Amino acid sequence: MKIAGIIPARYASTRFPGKPLALIKGKTMIRRVYEQALQSQLDAVVVATDDSRIAAEVAAFGGRCVLTDSNHRSGTDRCCEALDLLNTPFEAVVNIQGDEPFIDPEQINLLVQQISRDGIVLASLAKRITDNEELFSPNTVKVVMDKNNNALYFSRHPIPFLRNVERDTWMSKGLFYKHIGIYAYRSETLRQVAGLPVSQLESAESLEQLRWLENGLHIRMAVTTSDNLSIDAPDDLVRAEHFWENRNKNDK
Repeated sequence: MKIAGIIPARYASTRFPGKPLALIKGKTMIRRVYEQALQSQLDAVVVATDDSRIAAEVAAFGGRCVLTDSNHRSGTDRCCEALDLLNTPFEAVVNIQGDEPFIDPEQINLLVQQISRDGIVLASLAKRITDNEELFSPNTVKVVMDKNNNALYFSRHPIPFLRNVERDTWMSKGLFYKHIGIYAYRSETLRQVAGLPVSQLESAESLEQLRWLENGLHIRMAVTTSDNLSIDAPDDLVRAEHFWENRNKNDK
C-alpha cells in the first residue's frame, strides 16, 4: 500500500498569520514538520498550501508542495484536493498537522500500521491524560473508545462523566484519553468525508471528526505515549524553543 503524508499549511491563520513560516531555532515550522515526517514510513511527504510564500519556502529546502484553493473549510478538505493533484496514485493519506514542529515519526508510523490493516478506513491517535487541568480544559479534546479501540465520541468536556465523584479525584477514579489530531484515511474515504455536509454534533462541539461518526464511519484509535506540542499563537514559540532544547539535552 502506497501512503502519502500531506501537511496542510495556510498562511492566513486568525491567531497567528504566517505561522508556517515562523522560525524555531533557525528553521521554519513547516520545514521542521516536513523533516520529522520524512523520518517515518510514509512513501511520500507533501505540503498542501494556498500561499506562494509557503510554497517558495518548501521549494527552498527541497520539499514537495502543491498549491490548493484558499477557501477550504478544513485541513481534511485541503488534503483531499492535494491528493487529486498528485500524479502518483496513493491508496491512503496521513493528514499531518502543520503546527506540530516536533511530531514524533513513530506516531505517524502507528497510523501507517493502522490504515494498512484490512477493514480500517479511518484512524487517529489518543494519549492517556495524566493531568487534572488538561482533563477539564475545553482546549483538550477527549475521546472514549469501544473494546476494539474504535472511537465512540469526542468532546471538549471530560468523558466519561464520573457521577458522584469529586472533581479533584477524577484522575484517580477513572481512565481518560485525549485526542491527538492526526488522521489517516483510505483515499476513497478521504474523498467521502470531504464531501459530507457539516453535522449537528460537529457544529455543537466544533469537531469535524464527529461528522464522520454521525455518518456511520468507524475511526480506529491507536494509543501513543508521546505528547505533542502545537503552536497556536506567537507566545507558543517560546515553549517550542524550550521543548527543542530539552529534547536535545535528553538525546545527548
